[in-house]
Amino acid sequence: MRAYLDHAATTPVGPAAADAMAPWLVPGQAGNPSGSHWAARAARQVVDEARDIVAELLGTASGDVVFTSGGTEAANLAVLGRALAQPGPVVVSAVEHHAVLRAAGAAERLAGREVRTVPVDSAGVVDLAALSQCLDRSVSVVSVQLVNNEIGVLQPLADVARLVRRRAPQAALHTDAVQGVAWYDLAALAGGADMVSISAHKFGGPQGAGALAFRRPVAIQPLAYGGPQERERRAGTQNVAAIAGLAAALRAAAAERAAGAERVGRLRDQLRAGLLAGIPGARETAPGRAKAPGHCHLLIDGVESEALLVLLDEGGVAASAGSACASGALEPSHVLLALGEPEAAALGALRLTLGHSSGAADVQLALDVIPKAVARLRAGAGRRPALAAGVRS
Repeated sequence: MRAYLDHAATTPVGPAAADAMAPWLVPGQAGNPSGSHWAARAARQVVDEARDIVAELLGTASGDVVFTSGGTEAANLAVLGRALAQPGPVVVSAVEHHAVLRAAGAAERLAGREVRTVPVDSAGVVDLAALSQCLDRSVSVVSVQLVNNEIGVLQPLADVARLVRRRAPQAALHTDAVQGVAWYDLAALAGGADMVSISAHKFGGPQGAGALAFRRPVAIQPLAYGGPQERERRAGTQNVAAIAGLAAALRAAAAERAAGAERVGRLRDQLRAGLLAGIPGARETAPGRAKAPGHCHLLIDGVESEALLVLLDEGGVAASAGSACASGALEPSHVLLALGEPEAAALGALRLTLGHSSGAADVQLALDVIPKAVARLRAGAGRRPALAAGVRS
């Protein structure tokens, strides 16, 4: 038996996405959306219809949706693309995904843009007073995520947007909403942002597909050059199958959101309560804060995440220590350090994330396997199990 509890890294492809992609994955299928013949027109119709769906569900116009290869490219286009097009400082929160933080770093290296990092409180929520101090009329772009990818904490994006409008009216506000699509109405919750980035594989769509939605005109510099696709904001032949899958998954997520969030939230609460009761020395990260329904993040004394994940894998439980982009790294999470967690505590992090395919059996297996794995590691007093294939030492 196995339990997949790593939905924040990637979700299983859902039936809606698979059905939408299937016609474009059969042998002999062709059609470049940029062409003019019948096959190209059929492909372009799929892309256009997908763009309409994404625009409607993200609360913008069809022409203001740019398809990308995923959330990382979308965030890079928003942060680095804006910084290259508009001089001025780049403002980011300390707990952003590396796609945002490293894009800001690239803006500093490539264009000499100042990067201003906004601290967070002990729950990972952006410090609004500190944000206000980072803002002025010279700022080019501000990026504050909607939901933290590691600990699941929801940011006060509406308050952030009001501050940006008042203190830095020339700045474009971007939000990395990748972890929020499955749980929240982005047209409403991210309504104050000028740019919203999403990634299909976080809500039942395929890997390798994402989008950046613009809510108002924002000057950006393209990061890929070639043809005139995506209104010259992102060159390259569109991935028709993946785009179709993204739109279908987004529509399915919107239809199932309310019931799914309630169901998954109950499962998450059962998992969290059971683990806290069954593991002495375990504590929830940022307790009491509003979090995405699928996120359960714990800090466990006396174990290292790296060793724990090996035992969980052996027991059939797929989990992570934090961001999938940092899996296998020995360094403590920058998110947890920003919260003020000691390095030793941060190295004992466990992220369990549920999603549309999660069920009671997944929770039960986790409750059976995880406390035993922790006890085994503690009893071993420093003896570390052999690393699983693919995990860096």
